[in-house]
Amino acid sequence: MKTNIHNTPENSSTKLTAKQKNRGMSTKTSILDTLQLVFQAGGPGFCQFAINNVCNANCGFCNFARDTFPKEQTQFVGLDEGLDSINILFREGIRYLVFTGGEPTLNPNLITFVDHAAGLGIKPMVVTNGGLLTPSKIHELADAGLSSLIISVDAATEEIHEKNRGLPGVCNKIKEANQVLKYIGMYSTASVTMSHLVDYDALPDFLTSLGFESVVFSYPLTKLDSNFLGFSDAGLVTHTNESLWQAYEKVKQLKKKFHVVNPTLSLEEMQRFVQDEEQRYPCLAGYRFFFLDWDLNLWRCHFWHEPMCSIYEFDSSKLVRDGCTKCMINCYRDSSLMQNIAVSMQDAYQSIKKGKLLDTAKALTRKGNVDSLRAVMEELPWIMRF
Repeated sequence: MKTNIHNTPENSSTKLTAKQKNRGMSTKTSILDTLQLVFQAGGPGFCQFAINNVCNANCGFCNFARDTFPKEQTQFVGLDEGLDSINILFREGIRYLVFTGGEPTLNPNLITFVDHAAGLGIKPMVVTNGGLLTPSKIHELADAGLSSLIISVDAATEEIHEKNRGLPGVCNKIKEANQVLKYIGMYSTASVTMSHLVDYDALPDFLTSLGFESVVFSYPLTKLDSNFLGFSDAGLVTHTNESLWQAYEKVKQLKKKFHVVNPTLSLEEMQRFVQDEEQRYPCLAGYRFFFLDWDLNLWRCHFWHEPMCSIYEFDSSKLVRDGCTKCMINCYRDSSLMQNIAVSMQDAYQSIKKGKLLDTAKALTRKGNVDSLRAVMEELPWIMRF
């Protein structure tokens, strides 16, 4: 299928300019901001912002599915409250903001939210099933300052993927979207849930045919204690400990054929998790990583049983750092592994300011520091896309 990449609004069919790619902060300012956040806060923060709880898809491993989600509970984040939330997140050191749902492209304020975040100096990303993507919509998002798209893929064939999603023709839309993104100089990443639909051997060729160059695997979730509904106990993501260990092993092997964003050390940590072995890398959810829901309640992560606070109450006094390792949600566990070195640098800096040389040395020589650096270096080509 050929895509008319020029079939977009006036003045929107050109490739991204340097100005569009560097909205909000200059490169120098961004580097200085990052360094300041490393030493003062443990690095730039990351938040998933669910701007609505409704979805147009019908996935078998998700309770946001359109046929099962109670329509009377539908909620969208409004314009003013969304902008307020983004301002507060930026003030508190969030520099990576993922707009999710439900399906976030259903929210009519998405473009404005992306534009506002990018203007502040936040890297905005959108997680989508691709069903509502058009060349025009992609150019709007790019012009607003979108950093990257993360597009869901459930299987290694069009038939199985589209059947699970309940979105006929969505694979052609994904191909079209990736052609447009490549033309304007942006990247997308496939997001694959580790369900029983996945043929790991066939997946690289299928992802390549859709136009992807990288993939991130979402670890299977059968239960969450927050109000986030991206889980299911219906069977597609139900594993025995052995079958899940083997699934992680297949992902590790797939790294030899395709760019898998999940760090190898994190995959090995998850293998220890399913075998109930000691965890080596503490999670930073509630400290540098957060989930903000459609009610504007801020949670440390999707798994936690209660919110930290309303977004309007969020400040440094609400932060939690307790070394939690209770779940295997990839967007928190993988990212925490890579950010642990920044937290160690923060601890060392704060200790040396107080003249506590022994504590400084302890922070700099933590066992996990080298592994954190290894994970960062492994995924540096993907990180640098942002």
